[in-house]
Amino acid sequence: MKSHVLRPLYVVLAIVAGIFLARPFIVPADFGVHESGYMYGWYRKGNEEDWKNFKIKFKTREYCKDCHPETYSSVMKSPHSIIHCENCHGLAADHPEDPAKLSVPRQREHCLRCHSALPYPSTGRASIRGIDPDEHNTGVECVSCHSPHSPVSNPPSPPFSKGGMGGFEGGGR
Repeated sequence: MKSHVLRPLYVVLAIVAGIFLARPFIVPADFGVHESGYMYGWYRKGNEEDWKNFKIKFKTREYCKDCHPETYSSVMKSPHSIIHCENCHGLAADHPEDPAKLSVPRQREHCLRCHSALPYPSTGRASIRGIDPDEHNTGVECVSCHSPHSPVSNPPSPPFSKGGMGGFEGGGR
């Protein structure tokens, strides 16, 4: 064989040999090794306890429904039923102990994360009801007219006050 073919072959063989020689020094000894022998598992056997003790931060809506049944049932009947509570209210990691109350976002920008009209016909994004934020009630918070927990039902009774939640707090404890 000509050297122009052998030289790249030698380079590839050297790289493969380097990988096999470096693997024992780089990859932990218990990575991929389990009771039934070697397996391609993307974790270390010695690290299982660390993951069992890892604190779960995202609780899903199932965690919320027992304490907030009316809000939960209202949301589940609405177009927002596909959205988990924590997408708007933040992580419920230690709730209700710390924080005792999750945030209730009222800023217009919060709603516009999903409801700005974005014409992407090849994605599901085009099917979300959107508004033109420069034309639709500029300077007004969305929750003064719309209830996020039941967006297709009657809006909260005006005036929406910062102290109260304008009729959409749900009947949680």
